[in-house]
Amino acid sequence: MEIKTIHKELIFRASRSSGSGGQHVNKVSTRVELLFDVGKSEGLNDTERALIQTHLANRINSDGILSLAADGSRSQLLNKRAAVKRFNQLIMNALQPRKIRPTAGAYQADRQKRLTAKKRNADRKAARRKLDMRDTN
Repeated sequence: MEIKTIHKELIFRASRSSGSGGQHVNKVSTRVELLFDVGKSEGLNDTERALIQTHLANRINSDGILSLAADGSRSQLLNKRAAVKRFNQLIMNALQPRKIRPTAGAYQADRQKRLTAKKRNADRKAARRKLDMRDTN
C-alpha cells in the first residue's frame, strides 16, 4: 500500500456544518467530507482492495466510494486533518489480518448436563399429572 499515492487520490468536499454556532455556522463551510474511490485506487493492490471493500462495506456506497465526514471543529483545516487521520486509521484497521479462531465444539460434560436437566424437568412435569388407574399393571 502506497500511502502517498492514496492521499493524492483523496477528494474533499466542504459544506456547512450542522448544529449550534449562530451566524458562523450559517455562513462558513467548515464540515469536510472525504471521498475515496476504492475500486479505482492505484495505491492499493487487489488483495488490499478486497480487504477494504469487505471490512468497510458499511462505509462504501454502491459506486465504490468510501466517504467519511468531520465537523468537530470550527476550522475547515482542522476538520480536514481529522478526516484524513480517521481515514488512515480505518484503512490500517481494515488491512490488519484478522485472527482465525477455531470454533469451539460442544463438550461431552455439557451435553450430559443438558440431558440430565432435561430428564429432571420431564420427571417433575410427569409427577404433576393425574394418575390413571388403568395404566398400572
